[in-house]
Formats: sequence, structure tokens, C-alpha cells
Amino acid sequence: MKRKHVHTAFALTVAVLAAASAHQTVKLRHAHRVNEAIASAQSGDLNPSIPEARFAHAAALANAGEYEAAAQAYKALTQSERGEIKHAAQFNLGNVHMREAMKYGAADSARWLPMIELAKQSYRTLLRERPSEWDARYNLELALRLAPELESMSWTGDDLRPDSERTTSTIPQSRMELP
Repeated sequence: MKRKHVHTAFALTVAVLAAASAHQTVKLRHAHRVNEAIASAQSGDLNPSIPEARFAHAAALANAGEYEAAAQAYKALTQSERGEIKHAAQFNLGNVHMREAMKYGAADSARWLPMIELAKQSYRTLLRERPSEWDARYNLELALRLAPELESMSWTGDDLRPDSERTTSTIPQSRMELP
């Protein structure tokens, strides 16, 4: 009877390992398919059914300097069901807006400010869903330094003036001693 139990245990172990091996084979085939789609997306041949390929295509557009196409591709990816793709696309969308704003510079405020505002909106959307994204926090802080929020401004007569308390607390590398 003991030999029969050993053979049964061995057969069960083989069956479990075969199932695990089959599962890993399916995952490996999927990974190869995704990698091929990513490689083809970077060269221009896009497989729209694979989100990773669409993300790689959007990144290739952004690297090529095609702002409008990259922004549209990232916006489409922010509607993705997969969280990691959605969040990475949201972050990269903010980065695309920031790069476009930096391209114009502060001298062209008609284009610069809207791009900064879109970047801030993108980073805030990401931080609402994932508050632990430190890169998005850093980039939002940078965008806020470049274009402070209008809510922090107070209206006095004909000019806009920042609240004095807010101004002193956000000056970089300044330290105020208590009395």
C-alpha cells in the first residue's frame, strides 16, 4: 500500500509541475508577442490591440518631437483598463506637455502657460489615483514654480499681487527665523 501512495504522490506532483510549466509557456509566448509588437511599434507598424505597443508608439512619437500625435496617443492610453499602462501614460502626457512648454519658453506665454497648465492637470490626475508617485510630485512642483496657481493670488485694486505669506514660504532656499 505504501508503494501505491508514493506513485500517486509522484503522479500528482508531475501533474502540478506540468500545469505550472504550461502556464509559464503561455506567459512566455505572450511576452514574446508583446515584445515583437513593441519593436514593430517603434518602427512604425502598430498593433493597436496590445497596450504596450501603443505605449511604445506614443513614446517613439514623443522622442521624435511630434507633440500633437504623442499627446493624442498618451490621452488614448489614459483610458486603458490596465493600471500600470494608464498611470505611465498619464505621467508621460504631463512630461510631453512640459517639454512642449519648455520648447516655447516663457517669452511666448500664449503657448507656454497652457502647456504648463495641461502638465499640472495631468500630474494631479495621476497623483489623485497614485499619491505615492514621487516623480509626478516633483514634476508638479516644478510646474507650480514655473506657473503658480492663480488661486494663491489676491486682488487688490488694479494689480494682482501674491499673498505675502505664500510668497515667503515658497522662496527657494530661504529661511526665516522665528522671533
